[in-house]
Amino acid sequence: MPEAVISVKGLRKSYGELEALRGIDLDVRRGEIFAFLGPNGAGKTTAISVMEGYLDRDGGEIEVLGEDPAEAGRDWRGRVGLVLQECRMEELLTVRETLEMYAGYYRRPRPVDETIELVGLAEKADDRAGRLSGGQQRRLDVAVALIGDAELLFLDEPTTGFDPSARRAAWQVIEGLRELGKTVLLTTHYMDEAQALADRVAVIAAGEIIATGTPDDLGGRRDAASMISFEVPAGDADGIRAAVAGEWSGANGSLSLRTGEPIRSLHELTGWAIANGIELERLEVKRPSLEDVYLELTGTEAGS
Repeated sequence: MPEAVISVKGLRKSYGELEALRGIDLDVRRGEIFAFLGPNGAGKTTAISVMEGYLDRDGGEIEVLGEDPAEAGRDWRGRVGLVLQECRMEELLTVRETLEMYAGYYRRPRPVDETIELVGLAEKADDRAGRLSGGQQRRLDVAVALIGDAELLFLDEPTTGFDPSARRAAWQVIEGLRELGKTVLLTTHYMDEAQALADRVAVIAAGEIIATGTPDDLGGRRDAASMISFEVPAGDADGIRAAVAGEWSGANGSLSLRTGEPIRSLHELTGWAIANGIELERLEVKRPSLEDVYLELTGTEAGS
């Protein structure tokens, strides 16, 4: 198993009487894309601000790239790249000029033109930053984070406000970071984004991590309910509801059964149907998605 690039144990942070982080534990492994999910106010930004070394903690232990961020120096900062929720580049500088300026802050920066190519801005290299589209500006943000050849990148809500086309383009850039061997900690409100990009995810709510695993693992949690849906003649709906226990919904013969034991429920449903000579039309068993599990765990709407 790859080594942990980020190791957090018992991390706590309060703002007055508000306990923003309540002893969270977290490990991010070298070379993976790790998604940090949670509703607004859950503690995501507080946690990554501590990991980045910009916010003091009240308790717990933390190592990022082998050092405590609160005590790390300039060399450590050169190994970490940041893409904040809002980045404001100098509008009058071109893409190339912006990266040349930031490259000057590092001892061993990446080649400017190579970095521009990597984030898909080669055709915009000589355009002023203020004239770029929102998606192109976000690519420039990522390029600035990469120019120092950082090992670890924090991407805080990198595609918020993007249209679908711009989001897909940004995903390609982020996927390219994995191919470069970078480690990425990504915060996002979008479940499809985490599903598409992340090797592993952690769900945080009210300052506590309530689930971790791969997107598929969380979707297949033992305590996550599956949904069985089908159609029967309307006159038989009451009979099948009475025969098979569970959380039923639907009307007029279009029924859905929410169950934590899909095999048992499916066996009972088909047994009843065979015994009564009834077809279960459009029978479908739906495994919970990452979004379904997120909603169930946090009690919020995705994207909130």
